[in-house]
Amino acid sequence: MKILLVGPSWVGDMVMSQSLLKRLKENNPQCEIDVLAPDWCRPVLARMPEVNQAIAMPVGHGSLQWKVRKQVAAGLQKNNYDQSIVLPNSLKSALIPWMAKIPRRTGWRGEMRYGLLNDMRPLDKQAFPLMVQQYIALGEGSKASADQLQPLLSPSLSVDIAQQQEILAQFNIDIDQPMIAFCPGAEFGPAKRWPHYHFAKLASMLIEQGRQVVCLGSAKDSVAIDEIKVLLSTQERESFIDVSGKTTLTQAIDILAKASVVVSNDSGLMHIAAAVGAPLIALYGPTSPNFTPPLSEKAEVIRLIEGYIKLRSANTEQGYHQSMMDIQPELVFDRMQALLEKVS
Repeated sequence: MKILLVGPSWVGDMVMSQSLLKRLKENNPQCEIDVLAPDWCRPVLARMPEVNQAIAMPVGHGSLQWKVRKQVAAGLQKNNYDQSIVLPNSLKSALIPWMAKIPRRTGWRGEMRYGLLNDMRPLDKQAFPLMVQQYIALGEGSKASADQLQPLLSPSLSVDIAQQQEILAQFNIDIDQPMIAFCPGAEFGPAKRWPHYHFAKLASMLIEQGRQVVCLGSAKDSVAIDEIKVLLSTQERESFIDVSGKTTLTQAIDILAKASVVVSNDSGLMHIAAAVGAPLIALYGPTSPNFTPPLSEKAEVIRLIEGYIKLRSANTEQGYHQSMMDIQPELVFDRMQALLEKVS
């Protein structure tokens, strides 16, 4: 049984897709799973033992590029897949499996994909309220129920211990000193971010306790991290380590796995922290954890409002959301202490 998974375009969603891969392997241990994914997600797939190979998707997010898709499909056709499972709900995401003439093409009904998918299923969002449930259900029969998906097999990314030791040494992270990881970035501007001045206050409280703080993120998160650093004293900065934009994604995975606690906004790194088993404080504001929560028993979600607030491109850059500003550093600090006691 050879399966092609058309993966999502976001790192966090790709992490959650591992739950489906685990279920496919559980149902058929001999199946061979390839994943078609954008380049920025492929490092995560390298840490999923269920994946046979991660195949580059050389088409930008939302771009059609018909000729490129046909070229990719021609290469995939030689692999003689038995089934394709398409996780995104867009029409474009279903084109390559159809072009590759994969016999069974499975996915949820959406964006007029009739003909492109021949195993197209209506989605009951009440039966499957979580994204991870919707992913796993596509690996089951068309009559799958929520009960059949239990227990949910949470993502569990592998850790390269040798690389972990190298990267900790490279950035002078003291392995004998408790390390708290901050992930202060998030897509769509500051609206999903906990304010930098709250991160700075929390960093001061932790450093005073004798802990070191390591900030992770992409290069575009470095500005936000600089805003945190400037609020710290000269002495505090000695225990504040910024590795944003300086690590690969797999190196970030290994650093997060070493953290005593991770404090993160709703982001891809949040889902990675959950998947490596790190104790996690996940901070939510306008976005809701009801659809894509961190999938870990060691995760503690802090959110002070109810419901879902749609973030539009016109207002995401206007500043921090009030619901994030209202989460005080003292509350996060207290929840961290409780979490450490719970997992110790």
